[in-house]
Amino acid sequence: MRVHQYYTGSQLRNFSYIVEGAQGHLFIIDPWDGAESMDKARDLGGLIKGVINTHEHWDHTRGNEEIVKKTSCVVYAHPNGEGKIKEANVFLSEGEKIQVDDETYLEALDTPGHTFAHLCLLLVHRGKPQAVFTGDTLFNAGVGNCHNGGDPEVLFETIENKFLTLADDIVVYPGHEYLGNNLGFTLKNEPENTHAKEWLEKYKSIDWVKAPVTTTLKEEKEINCFFRLDSPEIKKNLPGNPQSRKDVFLTLRELRNSW
Repeated sequence: MRVHQYYTGSQLRNFSYIVEGAQGHLFIIDPWDGAESMDKARDLGGLIKGVINTHEHWDHTRGNEEIVKKTSCVVYAHPNGEGKIKEANVFLSEGEKIQVDDETYLEALDTPGHTFAHLCLLLVHRGKPQAVFTGDTLFNAGVGNCHNGGDPEVLFETIENKFLTLADDIVVYPGHEYLGNNLGFTLKNEPENTHAKEWLEKYKSIDWVKAPVTTTLKEEKEINCFFRLDSPEIKKNLPGNPQSRKDVFLTLRELRNSW
């Protein structure tokens, strides 16, 4: 099993992914460009078995049409994506699995907040969760907005109950490259965060095309202010004196909307 992450160069800084099984079966996640995705699949020498859309927004589904036209493969999506994603024909509820190979599967997580048709995918290999594909729910050092069909209160519950409960060593594969901006927002609210400072310095030399960089959930707990809701420094710097984890999250999400 291998994960192939590629930076699309889109104006929205999208990532797309190919999960490659041991038998050469390929699953494309959030194809920005159908032709590019198929070219990468061809280079791998495998068979495209399916496309998976984390949610219905156009930048995560725009490659579907061309891939389906050329391969007639299955397109997986959240049940609430039915009628919103034209090509979707298999809908995954919480806990349902896509078998990648004999030892690997992708498990659907119902993750509303950015939209109510959003799923994330937990990659499990030999019985152990290895990574999570987070679409626009969780980014490196940030979380998604709720402008287009979402709800920040629901997003808070998703982050608390679906991500903070996962193991620290799980790798995060987000839908966009927003790391630099997100680190800047963390440091605005927690300027003494040494982990975020170190990552921001590291960010300056990352080549996202040739060598994309990932974080683990442990690292997210160190650099992502939306995970660091009990930080005294963050609380002190926020307007309105929020104290509960939920109120701190909602205040941060509102500030991030205009930052």
